[in-house]
Amino acid sequence: MNSAALTAEQTARVVDIAMDLARTGDTDELVAFLAHGLPADVTDPAGNTLVMLAAYHGHAGTVRALLARGADPDRTNARGQTPLSGALFKGEDEVVTALLAAGADLDTGTPTARAAAGLFGRTLPPRPGGERGPSQAR
Repeated sequence: MNSAALTAEQTARVVDIAMDLARTGDTDELVAFLAHGLPADVTDPAGNTLVMLAAYHGHAGTVRALLARGADPDRTNARGQTPLSGALFKGEDEVVTALLAAGADLDTGTPTARAAAGLFGRTLPPRPGGERGPSQAR
């Protein structure tokens, strides 16, 4: 995003709008923001990325679109939480599968995805390449 043409307030507003688009799963409009230069890993004041918000709200298609455009599946927010842990907490299986397919690390964040799965009684699907969730691994 060419923030040189925008004031700090305008830039903050663009980010706020993009975060709302991630929360609501408006993939097409969000992708248009990225096409115009918004970084895929832009964060809100709490350190949440677009992927974090889309994952937490169960928008697997939006998560896949962001990952395809370079978003980091493991970027933690200010509380150390990852998109994978958020998706596990919410029971968003399709999002979990998309994040694992993109290489999300089961051992990143606080709590880790492995720990979150155990806390919430969830079993992780097999990761591409064969690694399985907490009830089958280690």
